[in-house]
Amino acid sequence: MSDGGEELDLRELDDGELVRQIQDDLYDGLQEEVAEGVNILLERGWEPYRVLTEALVEGMRIVGVDFRDGILFVPEVLLAANAMKGGMAILRPLLAETGAPTVGKMVIGTVKGDIHDIGKNLVSMMMEGAGFEVIDIGINCDVDKYLAALEEHRPEILGMSALLTTTMPYMKVVIDTMVEHGIRDDYIVLVGGAPLNEAFAEAIGADAYCRDASVAVETAKTLIARHHNRLVGARA
Repeated sequence: MSDGGEELDLRELDDGELVRQIQDDLYDGLQEEVAEGVNILLERGWEPYRVLTEALVEGMRIVGVDFRDGILFVPEVLLAANAMKGGMAILRPLLAETGAPTVGKMVIGTVKGDIHDIGKNLVSMMMEGAGFEVIDIGINCDVDKYLAALEEHRPEILGMSALLTTTMPYMKVVIDTMVEHGIRDDYIVLVGGAPLNEAFAEAIGADAYCRDASVAVETAKTLIARHHNRLVGARA
């Protein structure tokens, strides 16, 4: 809204102003406004991938930085991520048509015996906001469900979440089973949840512990770059 109480007409903004307004609206959790801005950029001939990266991904990056620094909190980040979904609903089918690249693919779920999902959902939305394709397999996931999802979707990353100290050890069951099947080294395994820490992640054989959604995005980007470099080196 403008200072005079009049509604802002997004169509009157030039491209640069509109991108900044979409980022502001995303930050404020305004889903309809984000969707409208995305549609206007597409009407102006922007490629879907450019809209994704310059407006939504950059907007969520700003949200992630402020979340990490304690300026934003979980409810506000959930609102921002929900607003991003408004834009992604428009862009996703267009990106699929054009074969636009993604940063990477992630399967994520809460482990067997645990039905907590707020943290997992936040990671999913932040990862999608950073340009990852995310397959969320839900809560109370046993090892067979994880392995089936890995087989079906072939992600680079497996994410596991637990909020209970009693369910944490199940992460090791999943990783040990991956080792038994000879597929552990094919995936980056990230773990998170309130009772976890880096020492636990290292002890069970995970690649990294992510204390929150912002850290998960940064860690995933770093490790996936190494993963790709390793694959390229192996082919050379």
